[in-house]
Amino acid sequence: MGAQYNPRSLCADEFINDEEILETLAYADAHKHDLDLCYSILEKCKPHLHPSADHGAMITHREASVLLACENKGVNDAIKQLAHDVKQAYYGNRIVLFAPLYLSNYCVNGCLYCPYHAKNREIPRRKLTQDEIRAEVIALQDMGHKRLAIEAGEDPKHNPIEYILESMRTIYSVKHRNGSIRRVNVNIAATTVEEYRMLKEAEIGTYILFQETYNKKSYERLHPTGPKSDYNWHTEAMDRAMEGGIDDVGLGVLFGLESYRYEFAGLIMHAEHLEAAHGVGPHTISVPRVKPAMDIDPDSFDNGIPDEMFEKIIALIRLTVPYTGMIISTRERQKVREHALQYGISQISGGSRTSVGGYTEVARPHDTEQFDVSDQRTLDEVISWLIDQKHVPSFCTACYRAGRTGDRFMSFCKSGQILNYCHPNALITLAEYLVDYASPDTFQKGFALLEQELFKIKDEKRRHACAEAIYAITHEGMRDQRF
Repeated sequence: MGAQYNPRSLCADEFINDEEILETLAYADAHKHDLDLCYSILEKCKPHLHPSADHGAMITHREASVLLACENKGVNDAIKQLAHDVKQAYYGNRIVLFAPLYLSNYCVNGCLYCPYHAKNREIPRRKLTQDEIRAEVIALQDMGHKRLAIEAGEDPKHNPIEYILESMRTIYSVKHRNGSIRRVNVNIAATTVEEYRMLKEAEIGTYILFQETYNKKSYERLHPTGPKSDYNWHTEAMDRAMEGGIDDVGLGVLFGLESYRYEFAGLIMHAEHLEAAHGVGPHTISVPRVKPAMDIDPDSFDNGIPDEMFEKIIALIRLTVPYTGMIISTRERQKVREHALQYGISQISGGSRTSVGGYTEVARPHDTEQFDVSDQRTLDEVISWLIDQKHVPSFCTACYRAGRTGDRFMSFCKSGQILNYCHPNALITLAEYLVDYASPDTFQKGFALLEQELFKIKDEKRRHACAEAIYAITHEGMRDQRF
């Protein structure tokens, strides 16, 4: 007899249960034409239009899978509209900016979808020294970035935990003009509870780890060699991170490796598991798709999804896990990201380079890229575009540094109180960017947006304090103020 489904279990085969996923997909197929059921599921999402301490029941992975399978245009239109409205209710029109920083592409794994795999003899291997990391950080600060996600291949010899910790200390130590990195998120391979404790002590922001695929058989085929080939060790990483004291964790699945319906169900089940087992759901969910890279052809994977379905998946994640931050990277081109922002995305990368040492190069290097960057605009161009789209670009890191993490952050977010902090902090950090880094056109548009957005802060005292902070930035040289 196989493993039994149990979202509270700490065993991967039980909380990401294959039999449960297959039964869910069969149920979705059997009920996808039941429009009364579909609309009743959407009704369950509507309390999230008004977040409160009693934020209403979440829809389940099975209910969300029914909506994903439904092909009715009326239902699909309603999904996108409701996702847009729920995103506004929780996160407003602010969009958080970050950049990836690739430290090393040495890797001992054999992942078939990644150019860093150990058998790729064509890719130049490189690992940044601490001096090179300082130079990369200065280049990122000169763009205006305040939040980084560091990336490194899995290699115990070249990229041990000591190297990651030293790199984090280096990043936090660099102060250049008005620049500083205020939050370092970490995307490294699954590790031990003790090493997660070390990352927590080094002031990690969010620990991010993509599952790649939740289908165990596909996972083992795609990871033939290396420590990452252990499905359970990888899938249970977030539980060990929680045990190690990291209460902000980020999930993600690489769409295109397996059936998107299977991956969607697994991803939602993982979020449900974190809630059931730890009382804290995922801080973020990322939605990368397989993209071209050296030695990697996306056409060799036959599970690609069209843009319209990709947008629907994003919308349904927003409805199913309304409190989570959702991330889309420069893997996706501008138009896709523009649509995704409407349906649930709350964080994007800008001005990204996915090569080791790429930010200090004048021309974008391609020989050590992990994947092709579809959106190659500068950070300032992305900021200008967001402003044109009536979004508020945000470089805020206040919650992390004020201790609003894990269950404390979730309580603020689920109750709707987080907007009392996020919106004014977004305006303050945007003012910093505009004064220190913006082009003249972005500067002008940005301050016009600030004037409009200040009036959206309903509490007069808070609105006045935010206006004073912006004045201190623009006229008195003050930096790093926050609510």
